[in-house]
Amino acid sequence: MDEFIPVNTPLVDGNEEKYLSECIRTGWISSEGPFVKRFEREFAHMMGCAHGVAVSNGTAALDVSVEALGIGPGDEVILPTFTIISCIGQIVRAGAKPVLVDSDPITWNMDVSQIENKITSRTKAIMVVHIFGLPVDMDPVLKIAQRHGLKIIEDAAQMHGQKYKGKPCGSFGDISTFSFYPNKHITTGEGGMIVTNDEQLAETCRGLRNLCFQANKRFVHERLGWNYRMTNLQAALGLAQLERLDEFVTRKRKMGARYTELLDGTEGIQLPVVETDYAHNIYWVFGIVLDGTLRFDAEEAMRRLHDQEIGCRPFFYPMHQQPVLRNMGLLAGESYPVAEKLYQRGFYVPSGMALTEDQIERVAETVIEHIR
Repeated sequence: MDEFIPVNTPLVDGNEEKYLSECIRTGWISSEGPFVKRFEREFAHMMGCAHGVAVSNGTAALDVSVEALGIGPGDEVILPTFTIISCIGQIVRAGAKPVLVDSDPITWNMDVSQIENKITSRTKAIMVVHIFGLPVDMDPVLKIAQRHGLKIIEDAAQMHGQKYKGKPCGSFGDISTFSFYPNKHITTGEGGMIVTNDEQLAETCRGLRNLCFQANKRFVHERLGWNYRMTNLQAALGLAQLERLDEFVTRKRKMGARYTELLDGTEGIQLPVVETDYAHNIYWVFGIVLDGTLRFDAEEAMRRLHDQEIGCRPFFYPMHQQPVLRNMGLLAGESYPVAEKLYQRGFYVPSGMALTEDQIERVAETVIEHIR
């Protein structure tokens, strides 16, 4: 039997060990260590922003961002239904109303043509979520936000190193977020980052991630926050990874190109778009969508591949179908057919940074043989 190919294996063979050893040697392992500020500064600069606020994970970054913008009861936030549940969590907890839009069937990103019709007098923000390797078409979103006086929360969790019309993803939001989970282009094991050009907003985020301690009265709290701090150990990993971001993006694009070359023309499957007029895919993951000619769904396809020692992951389960939200009385009766199809018929194959050429070829051969 062939060796199992996991869906993701990170690449940590740069300065990670050196920087981690420095943390241990100096004793700076907590969030007070010097790598945190250095990572914040250098990451924000690379993303074209003035301020970076490191946090414990990508979900924390979203939670803090929603709270920092003052989103609360009576407010509405427009976001895609096809995304991870992290995006909607703090909106709901804050008492605001999530307002969903469907996906574009080609890019799999939110269908920006649906946004304007969803705006009401209560709309406060648009949450843009870039999906899988291609960014959302930002120009129409920016125009809508400006026309209606709305804030943009840009979830760029999967977009390290991606650019929209030459400008870094993560630089378009009033506030933007990233994740550093091991399957991302840059990993800190767990971890996240908020970036913004608004100094006051950045300061608010720093307070919220640190239990809203006050400078002069540390244990007197005017506001509730979280302990969402990033450790010096995590930041050391992140800095070593950041040094290689351009290399990692090139590596991912080569992986995507090779998968595309091997799978192009295979009947019954839709492959990721290579490029649009505003971006070239960076293939955070290599997704596959089964078309209607195949009489089985993504779950069955993944089972077949797993039987051949190939790791896979399903696409996102749409927000409007999530039991936890339905049980709260939210999004009842709503339907978004493109997102529903993407979940039912979409999955992604091994896409990790450490994936080898031989593994890519084996995955592609297995897909061609067993997904038909």
